[in-house]
Amino acid sequence: MRFSTSTGQRRTADSGFTLIEVLISMFILTIGMLSLLGVFGLSMSATMTAQEDRIAKQLAQDAFESIYTARDTNNIPWPSIENVSGGGSGIFVTGLQPIKQAGADAIVGTADDAAAPAQVFTLPGPDGIVGTADDVTVSLTNFKRQIVITDVLSGGGTVADLKNVSVTIQYTTPQAALAKQYVLAGYISQYR
Repeated sequence: MRFSTSTGQRRTADSGFTLIEVLISMFILTIGMLSLLGVFGLSMSATMTAQEDRIAKQLAQDAFESIYTARDTNNIPWPSIENVSGGGSGIFVTGLQPIKQAGADAIVGTADDAAAPAQVFTLPGPDGIVGTADDVTVSLTNFKRQIVITDVLSGGGTVADLKNVSVTIQYTTPQAALAKQYVLAGYISQYR
């Protein structure tokens, strides 16, 4: 763009960014970088708690499978698959309990687990193979398990051959002050 001045000289106007435009673009870039940094922090936090989440899931599945195995092998009679507080002949302890190895009955979450040693979780070491010298042993002292077994209601009455099982694993992570929970729920039938 050309224009003339009062002195009659011709000058070319510089096309470029003004200081205001540069400041605005820097402000927008700063906001974008800060939000990206926040997402990075969240992903790091999720990565740090992934091991505890995986262990909680495995502990819940182990408890569920223990109940199914006890039923399938006739280790315990069907009326015993309920909580101790159920008023019947139930064997599963109520409330959150420390994670212990299975007691003499080989079923986790029962009263005989109180005398058993604390359970530990073995993870593969740097070689990625479990059972070698570099394996990592994780203490489960920050995990607790609760098994709740209730009757299934249908049409105003209970279904005698079906029970609702809920396994809750409560745990804390080093990054979070609040306890996290993993819940696995399903049904178990008297029949295999």
